[in-house]
Amino acid sequence: MEELEDGAACGTDGCAPAGAAQAKPVAVGPLVDLSIVSDAICPWCYIGKRRFEKALAILGPDFPIRVTWRPFELNPQMPKEGIERREYRLRKFGSLEHSAQLDAQVAAAGADDGIKFRHDLMVRTPNTFDAHRLIWHAARAEVQDAMLERLFRAYFSEGRDIGDAAVLAELASEVGLDRDATFAFLQGTEGTDDIRRDETFAQQAGISGVPSFIANGWKLFSGAQRPDSIATVLRKVAEQLQQPATAG
Repeated sequence: MEELEDGAACGTDGCAPAGAAQAKPVAVGPLVDLSIVSDAICPWCYIGKRRFEKALAILGPDFPIRVTWRPFELNPQMPKEGIERREYRLRKFGSLEHSAQLDAQVAAAGADDGIKFRHDLMVRTPNTFDAHRLIWHAARAEVQDAMLERLFRAYFSEGRDIGDAAVLAELASEVGLDRDATFAFLQGTEGTDDIRRDETFAQQAGISGVPSFIANGWKLFSGAQRPDSIATVLRKVAEQLQQPATAG
């Protein structure tokens, strides 16, 4: 496999450039079963999603791939109600000036990929566990990608509190889910075990930064890589999967 460029990623300690690992091929049939591990408040996950979409356009509509978005919490200890963003950023980065510099870097990168970050509208840093449950719930209705896209835009471009169940239910209704049924779902615990299991898998796979891309159970790379680099790796994975297994 060819090495990728360094791509920015977010981890529990913040967002920063991350080195990319080489893809590890697995001979498990022709379909590239891709899991993308992300958090709905990770700016580089939003940028990475846009670059991944461009990679899919390069690969073409017939490329054999199935995509599932998997959970990762950048702030697993976040209170249920979230924290006022200025306070959170001050605690995490030591100064609001440094926080503003990081926001400016993200905004500039996002603009290159058609994303308008509005950090001035973002009041609270939310707990994202219920947002992950909603993404899991949306997958059952085959609108997972649309749900994640709406969550990203709501948080980063509209300053919405995606830790609030009423906000989440409203956003769900905009991608075709029933608002009242979604709100009732969020009041319960359905999906919790699956989210915890996926988070444990990510930890066991050594994932400490997102977005991270896993194909057929093997980690490919982390970070918001260039579209052409993503396409190159995925094409090589597909080629490896099509090769007959060698008897040991």
